[in-house]
Amino acid sequence: MRRTPLIPLRPRRASREPVVPMINVVFLLLIFFLMTAQIVPPAPFDMTLPTAEGDEDAGQMALYINANGDIVFETARGDAALTQAAALPEGTPLRLYADATLPAATLAQVLTRLAALGATQVEIVTEGG
Repeated sequence: MRRTPLIPLRPRRASREPVVPMINVVFLLLIFFLMTAQIVPPAPFDMTLPTAEGDEDAGQMALYINANGDIVFETARGDAALTQAAALPEGTPLRLYADATLPAATLAQVLTRLAALGATQVEIVTEGG
């Protein structure tokens, strides 16, 4: 004869992975990102920003100046390069690529000469960052 236990036996549950440590890590990450995020202040009034299409680099001429002060525009060199660069059509920006070791005084002289020759838009190109 078979005996029945007074307290019925429960089937054993499969062991589960603890979830609490994972929840702790998620909350720590959430707090970290909230504390390190930079919140952008809202605009003072509603604005609609302009849109642009196309490649902004297309068709722009470039003037190059190396560390020694040598100036090149397309195939022209020296003063001829400055004259050709300043003769661009109105509204066409001139991109200026100057070596990082070029003295600032030399760059200022070149910009002054370009302005005297009639250049109205000069963009100095820098390294991204």
